[in-house]
Amino acid sequence: MFNQHATVSVETRRKVPNQRWQIYPQKDELAQNLAEVTHVSPLICQLLINRGMETPEQAQLFLNPESLVLPSPLEEFPDLAISLELLQNAIACQTKIAICGDYDADGMTSTALLLRSLRWLGAKVDYAIPSRMHEGYGINNRIVEEFADEGVQLILTVDNGISAFAPITRAKELDLQVIITDHHDIPPKLPPADGILNPKLINPQSPYYGVAGVGVAYILAVSLAQQIGDGYKGLFKPMLELFTLGTIADLAPLIGVNRRWVKRGLRQLPKSQLSGIQALIQLAGVQGRKREQGSREKGAEGEKMSSQTLKPDDIGFRLGPRINAIGRISDPQIIIDLLTTDDMGIALEKAMQCETINRQRQEMCGQIEQEAIAIVETEYIPSLQDDRVLVVVAPHWHHGVIGIVASRLVERYGVPVFIGTYEDEGQIRGSARGIPEFNVFDALEYCRDLLGKFGGHKAAGGFSLPAANLPELRSHLSKFANQCLEVQHLKPLLKIDTQLHLHQINQELYQQLHSLEPCGIENSNPIFWTTNVTVVEQQIVGKNHIKLTIGEQIGETPSESLRERHYTIKAIAWRWRDYFPLPSRLDIAYKLRENTFNGNTTIELELLGARLPNQPQFSFDSIHKSAKTSFVYRQRRYTCGMYDNGSVPELRIKNPEGKVLAIHPHNSTGLLGSNRQNAKEVDISQPPYENIIQAAFAALFILSPKQ
Repeated sequence: MFNQHATVSVETRRKVPNQRWQIYPQKDELAQNLAEVTHVSPLICQLLINRGMETPEQAQLFLNPESLVLPSPLEEFPDLAISLELLQNAIACQTKIAICGDYDADGMTSTALLLRSLRWLGAKVDYAIPSRMHEGYGINNRIVEEFADEGVQLILTVDNGISAFAPITRAKELDLQVIITDHHDIPPKLPPADGILNPKLINPQSPYYGVAGVGVAYILAVSLAQQIGDGYKGLFKPMLELFTLGTIADLAPLIGVNRRWVKRGLRQLPKSQLSGIQALIQLAGVQGRKREQGSREKGAEGEKMSSQTLKPDDIGFRLGPRINAIGRISDPQIIIDLLTTDDMGIALEKAMQCETINRQRQEMCGQIEQEAIAIVETEYIPSLQDDRVLVVVAPHWHHGVIGIVASRLVERYGVPVFIGTYEDEGQIRGSARGIPEFNVFDALEYCRDLLGKFGGHKAAGGFSLPAANLPELRSHLSKFANQCLEVQHLKPLLKIDTQLHLHQINQELYQQLHSLEPCGIENSNPIFWTTNVTVVEQQIVGKNHIKLTIGEQIGETPSESLRERHYTIKAIAWRWRDYFPLPSRLDIAYKLRENTFNGNTTIELELLGARLPNQPQFSFDSIHKSAKTSFVYRQRRYTCGMYDNGSVPELRIKNPEGKVLAIHPHNSTGLLGSNRQNAKEVDISQPPYENIIQAAFAALFILSPKQ
């Protein structure tokens, strides 16, 4: 909304995050109808609608993933049958199998899962993981030739291999059999493997389509155990735990079969039978949470599950980083040993190594982040709106952690980030992270003539290039960014589900939200917002966090007609030191979290966004009163201008079909129609109106004389 009385100083603006808020349209009638069918609250139904579940059938399936009818993997994966045959023959003949994994959490849990299961099933099996520092991602000729020298006859790749045409060709030249299990995008030419298991090769509507590398390994191992006989049911629980760890740590979508299996795995993990997972949970201080009464369910093998469960955040923020830290800056064998040992002493020793190395990783990330921020603030801020992308390169940064720093810079500046460090012989190696409107892989493709190796997907990627090409890379990336990004895109996007009042937040609401779990990629934690709250108290905790008490004033109630009620709640804002102290009155966006201290559990807010109450993204006063121009939004051209409507300025935006959106500076609504007589009133704080208005103001602001 736009308010002519809400102009604030630059200094005040600096004290809140610079964000785009996108609030989902509220579909009250549909939510009420869904609530009557599903017997959950209208609030939960609104959250389901926001996630694409608008029919009773979709909602019921989401709320009860065990009702999902799963086709046999043999029907979905064309090469699963031949892969099982090759493995069964190798086990029966005791020929040597070798696994080639990857050094991230997905690759290491996949490797551990197949090592444990194949050894359990009687196979002779070993493994290798390439060096992140010296070789980079994926199977290579050296590994293939070493396998051959060691008498390996069957190579099994996990979380890699789909693009390894040359190494797989070399394996076939050496008369080795090869099974590829991977989940990355399909190249134009497939390697000549004996079997390829990749969800990208199956129907996108399949419930298996979103599995990560560890999901493919899990499907293969379970299918193999089922074919060999009924004596291997004890293998299923450890495999499910490793599947859950890898799936969440790899940010796989928690929909389809992932949602079903991860939900089971999170219930299983608090009572894990794996020494390595027990040790990780113990040292990370992770505690299982009690599930609400009446929600005990039966698991895959028919028995009742534990009344405790972990949450995806326990893995994503506690266990996963300890695993990933090893692959980033140390030896992946530590994790393989941790996840395959049955000796608690060894497990605790390896878990302690994870603790130490993760602390080193945290310190390294913090130092590199501060150095990168200093470079950006001194060299690139003045031209950022013109460049629309950050390319930050410096020597002596560890390329194992610069991807994390890239994500933090995206969060801070709201633009795509390409970050790199110099290697020997004039080479740069880097990582990239994007924003919703920017495709990282397409950007790398656009610059392919300047790069050495590169790869990735829409949100992230990796690359290398000769250092001499760096200036030209900056120019190319800026040109690409200007083709797909508008000025209004250059700030972090926060998607908000619905509005709450603080007095609505309680244990009952928090328990209702459990029906959405497990939350993660493509099923995000619900984000709420509350307007015009008071910051009652705030203080810095740790190095970079703000701890707050937030209050909201509620008007008169029938039982308390002579006084007002003031509700307060505790909150935490991670890594918000730069915004301290926050203004005393704010609109806030947040997630809900439990905090247990001295045996007492309370609900708190985890702040994700803040803005000044009723604060416009642009001020009418900053636009010349007769400015008129055109602009492009989502590949459609609009015209816009400032007009006098009596004594009040009015912004008018016309779309290609001739409809006009008219807005006054003091209103939260606008008029939309071909003329005023048939115009309807619309809420301009909702998408797509808010984004179009921002684009219009940005275009008009450029034309207006600077004050």
